[in-house]
Amino acid sequence: MDDAAHALAGTSETIAGRLAIAIHEHRLAPGTKLIEDEVSDIFGVSRTVVRAALQKLAHDRLVTIQRNRGASVAEPTIREAREVFEARALLEPRTANSAAMRVTPSDLARLNQHIVEEHAALHAGDLGRALRLSGLFHIEIARIADQDTIYGFITQLVARSSLVIALYWQRRTALCESHAHHALLRALADRDGAQAEDLMKGHLLDLVSSLDLRQKPPGQKSLRDVLLT
Repeated sequence: MDDAAHALAGTSETIAGRLAIAIHEHRLAPGTKLIEDEVSDIFGVSRTVVRAALQKLAHDRLVTIQRNRGASVAEPTIREAREVFEARALLEPRTANSAAMRVTPSDLARLNQHIVEEHAALHAGDLGRALRLSGLFHIEIARIADQDTIYGFITQLVARSSLVIALYWQRRTALCESHAHHALLRALADRDGAQAEDLMKGHLLDLVSSLDLRQKPPGQKSLRDVLLT
């Protein structure tokens, strides 16, 4: 790959990352149109760069690209929502058990920092950032478990969960009420795999119970307002 291609790839990765964070933090709602010309103008890059960024997000299933209709933030169906959390319930409890056997002091410090930042976001009223950090906490546990294939699955499932929550979440106080991450951190620190597994099962069940699968998608904001504020 020549220097120009490297620069193109790097720029598209950066834009994909910016858009992904906006999606995970629920600033870009499911169904929001991602018009190439508008995204190009906002970031000051070519449509070629934008197209590459959108293709990456489509590969990660955060964006849907349809012929003659362009790109938009993905909208998981009710069936997909259920499947996502069923898959997480199958994978994450055992992954938490494995993580308890492999966790290091530096891993525990990183997990604790996620919790600190999550609570700071909550106190600041930034629920979207708190939700993104909550997802990263789960991904970090999967990384600690050191099972590359399952780590990849969980990373994608957590990303899809962000879209599901944006569409169907009914208990927006659930994060404030829950101390599940603290309890998980203690179980990992104690290297108590069975306890970590049980806690993860309960935590995911609580997340599912906070979903209202009859709820309509939230209203959409202007793409420019979301990305430039």
